[in-house]
Amino acid sequence: METATLTGQDIAYEDLHALNKPFMEAYQQSFTDSLNKGWFVLGDKVRAFEQAFARYNGSAHCVSVASGLDALVLGLQYFDFPEGSEVIVPSNTYIATILAIYHCRLVPVLVEPDLATYNIDPEQTAAAVTSRTRAIMVVHLYGKPCNMEAIMAIATRHDLRVIEDCAQSHGAEFMGRKTGTFGDFGAFSFYPTKNLGALGDGGALLTSDTSRAEKIRSLRNYGCHEKYYNEYIGTNSRLDEIQAGFLSVKLAALDQINAHKRALASRYDEGLKADFIKPLKQEGYTDVYHIYTVRHPERDKLRAYLLANNIKTEIHYPVPPHHQNALRDKLKGAFPVSELIHRSTLSLPISFCHAREEIDRVVEVMNAF
Repeated sequence: METATLTGQDIAYEDLHALNKPFMEAYQQSFTDSLNKGWFVLGDKVRAFEQAFARYNGSAHCVSVASGLDALVLGLQYFDFPEGSEVIVPSNTYIATILAIYHCRLVPVLVEPDLATYNIDPEQTAAAVTSRTRAIMVVHLYGKPCNMEAIMAIATRHDLRVIEDCAQSHGAEFMGRKTGTFGDFGAFSFYPTKNLGALGDGGALLTSDTSRAEKIRSLRNYGCHEKYYNEYIGTNSRLDEIQAGFLSVKLAALDQINAHKRALASRYDEGLKADFIKPLKQEGYTDVYHIYTVRHPERDKLRAYLLANNIKTEIHYPVPPHHQNALRDKLKGAFPVSELIHRSTLSLPISFCHAREEIDRVVEVMNAF
């Protein structure tokens, strides 16, 4: 293994200032407009963004909320499942997906992913269904769509609800259809690093059902349709006007952002040698590469080597959910596929702010490892 340090400029994993620089003037105009109007919660900018995001995804309704976690919680809360009902969820997801299930007093049933795609395995999902199962919560991890044809077939066969965690899949498609439009709800996060990221927290739910959208709108706003008249035990989870304005600006460029990330991913795909297990490319799946992850048996040494060569990386995620202190006594069972993924994956720079030449340099350095 070659460990010599190669020369070159620093390459950040992500640079949010550089990422947002092309949008600064439009952000400023939107912010000034909100400031002058003096309306900061549930106003015109929120409505405009919700309509635009629903239209972009080919969905009838978008309801914005305060975070991606809130979107997942409210999507589950809508159905008012009996306490202790089971929700099937991938064993290698980010902890937020599982926290949402616990917040609703439900029981997460962890199912291993397909090692080739990192997404939930439909065969194991079907095998995990019991008389207590009420829903499947799929996660389009790293920006790769799940096999929604197989998942929806399982849900139909067993009369289950489906909530799609689309926190990393803005604009991704399965068989020509956007993620978030297959299940009962599509839950999105607009955390700043997402392909469609705000300048703070934010989230949204997509649904094709008008009555569901109206109830979620009520649940996010203290459980009321009309001010001071409360129909449900709701919460306060509202995307503010300023963030909605910023998101509308960036939504107009989302296809460009995704195309740029796909172009960078292609350079990794073509340039990296076979030592690195690269993301699986599949016909009918339009990935958006929120994260470009490779697997390598000496992941930690590789990461240190890249840092020594001024290339920063991330790990998504270093600890599997069933090993987290908060969940260790709650999540029983062995999840070897998840553990393999968590100890061997490395996320490489692939931001809208990265130039192709920077990716070529990452490839050059990695191939010398």
